[in-house]
Amino acid sequence: MTASFPASLIIPATSTVRDAMAAIDANAREVALVCDESGRVLGLITDGDVRRGLLAGFALDSSVTEIMTKDFFFVAPGADRASVLDLMRARSIQHVPVLDQKRTLVAIHFLTDLIGSTPKPNIAVVMAGGKGTRLRPITEQIPKPMVEVAGRPMLERIVLQLVGHGVRTIYLAVNFKAEMIEKHFGDGSALGCRIEYLRESKALGTGGALSLLPMRPEHPVLVLNGDLVTNVNLTAMLEAHAATTHAATIGVGPFQVQIPFGTVVEQNGQMIALEEKPEISVLINRGIYVINPEVLDYVPRDEEFPITELFDALMKANKTVGVFNFTESWLDVGMPKDLRRANGQV
Repeated sequence: MTASFPASLIIPATSTVRDAMAAIDANAREVALVCDESGRVLGLITDGDVRRGLLAGFALDSSVTEIMTKDFFFVAPGADRASVLDLMRARSIQHVPVLDQKRTLVAIHFLTDLIGSTPKPNIAVVMAGGKGTRLRPITEQIPKPMVEVAGRPMLERIVLQLVGHGVRTIYLAVNFKAEMIEKHFGDGSALGCRIEYLRESKALGTGGALSLLPMRPEHPVLVLNGDLVTNVNLTAMLEAHAATTHAATIGVGPFQVQIPFGTVVEQNGQMIALEEKPEISVLINRGIYVINPEVLDYVPRDEEFPITELFDALMKANKTVGVFNFTESWLDVGMPKDLRRANGQV
């Protein structure tokens, strides 16, 4: 999706078919949007529309409004990325405009952007083996990462997000009801990636499955918990890590806690300040990491291993761990109330 448009992406309703062809050639996006004087989008025109128009007898000097597609698909601002991708695939379309209530162009989704037009060399490992006991009884029948948020399994949202950022090789660490996950995702080709499975013979915690990677990767690895709903910019996180000498980088974000009591600051038995029910802001671990390949040496083979212990080990070895602070939406779906919130029910 883009929010800044090349001039050739938008053409006035007074344009000719020849003008439209020139615009499409100039913007290299195979589409142009036709707008009136107020900026209202009246239709869109593609290479295919031009060919069909010429075959139907229209001339190069004909008005673009005679051959443009007036009944086109568009979405409102804030539309879910995964839903847009579903729409594009279901209807075999390459571009979906984002229009506000006045039908003014806000942005435009391109299929090549959504599936990651430039593949990254990085692999991703998604921890999807947990039982999700805190979400029972829902997770008695399905693994926690397959719990749906807005009609889509959380794990599928993560995979689509990774693909959208150009990550094309994804390892899913599976254990509890692994067959359901493997049946749903298969080899990943339907989602534009290659998926392989790290099958845990026993629960290995949030970091132990890293020891099951078949070979040491050549580039930094993205590691994510499988129960997240977030739109964090993974490309920005990878780039931030690459710009440092850190062995690993942890994604963090702000979390506010309100103290339910008045707090007192004292010095030598004398009150200095009194604050009623203050709110404290801290940074929390958001379950998204980038680790260098050599960091895998610190992960014990086939043992339960919390990933937090990995960062403790790195610091004890005088390795630095970076922090990537992001403010994009993020929710860890650990409790029923979190699931209700993720589905807009709270």
